[in-house]
Amino acid sequence: MLSVGIIGLPNVGKSTLFNLLTAGEANVSNYPFTTIDSNTGMVPVPDGRLEELNGILEPEECTPCFIQFIDIAGLVEGASQGEGLGNQFLGNIRQVDVLAHVVRCFQADEVAHVLEGVDPVRDLEVVETELLLADLEVLNRAIEKRQRIWQTDPREYATEKKRWLLYREKLDEGMPLSTIDLDREDQRELKGLGVLTGKPVLYVANLSESESQGGKQPCLEQLKESPMLRHPSGTGVVTVSARIEWEVQQLEVEERAEFMKELNMTESGLQRLVRKAFKLLGLLTFYTIANEKLRAWEVERSTRAPQAAGKIHSDMEQGFIRAHVASFADLYQHGSFQQLNRLGLVRTEGKDYQIQDGDVIQFFFNP
Repeated sequence: MLSVGIIGLPNVGKSTLFNLLTAGEANVSNYPFTTIDSNTGMVPVPDGRLEELNGILEPEECTPCFIQFIDIAGLVEGASQGEGLGNQFLGNIRQVDVLAHVVRCFQADEVAHVLEGVDPVRDLEVVETELLLADLEVLNRAIEKRQRIWQTDPREYATEKKRWLLYREKLDEGMPLSTIDLDREDQRELKGLGVLTGKPVLYVANLSESESQGGKQPCLEQLKESPMLRHPSGTGVVTVSARIEWEVQQLEVEERAEFMKELNMTESGLQRLVRKAFKLLGLLTFYTIANEKLRAWEVERSTRAPQAAGKIHSDMEQGFIRAHVASFADLYQHGSFQQLNRLGLVRTEGKDYQIQDGDVIQFFFNP
């Protein structure tokens, strides 16, 4: 399950965004440190293809992928040395897959700001610095604990030692670890260590109503010029107007669609954020139908069929025999697996098959 940690300064709209994404009820006020406990919410991933398949196949159950959001208290300058409340809760997001860094891009005198004026680049740099300092503390502790093992068998652990010392060197230089060339194994190692700056980052610009409706966006343009947004891990900026979208979400479904059309909103903030997160992590979605149960699953690109089956149950990976695979497009066009079989559009794939986005799969295995 994909997990996203929401970070940022106090009063930038984190809890409003969390409520928008999860339809939750996190406390939202116009003064700093409203969030004194981390909020966690589970949200079904918006999936138009799953909705279409549900209508076509009419299963007894239909289960989407889920995404977890964790909203922590706002970070302030000095958080890594105990200032404010946010650093108490960084531990709650050390195991998430993606960080969503919310940056204030709206003017509102009634909403207090912990720093003078609205300056998205400054705000972003304050939070990034605190994450760097927190990571340096974590890595120093990890290296200290590892020293004895490195000394016991220096040849076996030489590569690990070199890698960890490089991580510390980059942090000492003020460089987030996402700026260095990390492969999947490196990212998993850093996640296991609880390091935050090695994670992929989505920058979320929280706009005012006028800016979100096509007005001048000087604050957003300023944010886009930040060097932070040029990291290899980044995919640009996801724009939302959290307050407006939250108000839209309170409307009845019919009114909501009409109001979104008036506002030229083609998709929700949740849809934009999930789409960007999937792209950032290299994820795709496949579907299974078995025992009248339709379900969506997310896996990394290049995942092979047995490992995809293992997402369902470990026995299915170990006893994998074959997979019957159809594309969503073919199933949408022809309406049933039976028709696809008659047309020769269901493929039999073996253990080397790499799952493709939109595959509809029936797995066969020995228990």
